[in-house]
Amino acid sequence: MLYLEDEPIPTELLMTAIRQATLKLLITPVFLGAAYKNKGVQLLLDAVVDYLPSPTDIGAIIGHDVDDEEKTISRGPSCNEPFSALAFKLINDPYVGQQTFIRIFSGTLTSGMSFYNATKGKDERAGRIFRIKAKEREEIKEAGAGEIVALVGMKYSKTGDTLCDHDNPVLLENIHIPPSVIELKVNSADRKDQKKLGEALAKLSNEDPSFRAHFDEETEETIISGMGELHLEIIVDRLKEEFKVPVVVGEPSVSFRETITMVQESNYKHSKQTGGKGQYAHTVIRFEPNQGEGFDFMDVTKGGVVPQEFISSVQKGLVKGMEKGPLAGYPVVDVKAVLLDGSHHAVDSSDMAFQLCAIHCFKQGFRSAQPILLEPVMKIEINTPDDYIGNVTGDLNKRRGRIESMRRYRKGSQKLNGFVPLMEMFGYATTLRNVSSGRANYSMEFYQYMPMPAAKQEEIVKAKQEENK
Repeated sequence: MLYLEDEPIPTELLMTAIRQATLKLLITPVFLGAAYKNKGVQLLLDAVVDYLPSPTDIGAIIGHDVDDEEKTISRGPSCNEPFSALAFKLINDPYVGQQTFIRIFSGTLTSGMSFYNATKGKDERAGRIFRIKAKEREEIKEAGAGEIVALVGMKYSKTGDTLCDHDNPVLLENIHIPPSVIELKVNSADRKDQKKLGEALAKLSNEDPSFRAHFDEETEETIISGMGELHLEIIVDRLKEEFKVPVVVGEPSVSFRETITMVQESNYKHSKQTGGKGQYAHTVIRFEPNQGEGFDFMDVTKGGVVPQEFISSVQKGLVKGMEKGPLAGYPVVDVKAVLLDGSHHAVDSSDMAFQLCAIHCFKQGFRSAQPILLEPVMKIEINTPDDYIGNVTGDLNKRRGRIESMRRYRKGSQKLNGFVPLMEMFGYATTLRNVSSGRANYSMEFYQYMPMPAAKQEEIVKAKQEENK
């Protein structure tokens, strides 16, 4: 009415109207700014406070019972509810040590309070609580529902873990971490810094669950893996600048996976006698394809042919054997292992004997189950002017890409959506600039692992065999 009556509209009334429309998803406020010289950043931060939903606007968060996923539990955004929070970030600070960032969904957390990590099944304690303001830390005594704070002194909690009241446990939805798809060989420039490199990589892995590092004992090289070239470039820069570890870096390579395509039963007997106590274990295991479900293990033995204390040994051996597949040394995924039968010796059977037996049983069965390589396939989105559609699609086809849709992006431009194998995308940014005169842009994210063509698989396996000679 004020507008129709040509009356001035109070700022408070206008802001309230914008907030209500934003919460109902009727409008999307747009702000302009630039990180350079900090232009517009403060206005954007103020808008987050003024227009975006507060915890009370979102309502209760839904989790489930620790022992029963079918039983849902709700926690309202109130300090009077039992304590529940989610750890979403870890940072190593040179002054206070590891900081665990959490969002409190309900209840109140006080300094020195003990609580339960429902994800790990461990008791935790908040040593110190900090409210973080950019680079500044303000130590506080308590924090309530809706707050984001950093805790110091946590022993077990990692990214994605649920923290809750001991007497009112709840398990919140975890944070999905995509698999790492790019690998890089990295070694310290000086051998005396090898230990320092290992410690730095351990801290980085702890901070970032999408980053992994391991030492290959066969090649005596450290392998790091992450979500893409830029991800690993940042890791390498941090090693040099933050941790002061000079490193020698190899060329990035795709992280493939191995799996099986047919059911295969494997019978293996591990027997070793070297004088005194020997080693004896015998397992019969059926291996089945388990597409998209990861690794599953099932024991269906009867009559104690494999004693109960060695069932977990068989499972541990299988997990160990799957770390490096027999085909080309890549991790094995999507396999179901069913322990059917076996035998043991009263004296010579042991945890180690059954682990070794399971490893050999797995390798024997895997080779006979028509193993294949899986490659990471990326979901890609390209925005390009109409004049360059032919160039862009032609180049994408050469890279084994598949275009799923094409629609008008804006006047004179098209948006292409499709899928393309990651191994074909090295150097794509430069190629796209060349074929579009610098006017096209793209983004991509991990989609899933998929079987690769037989000819490509043969190339990869052969190259890996040559590398390991």
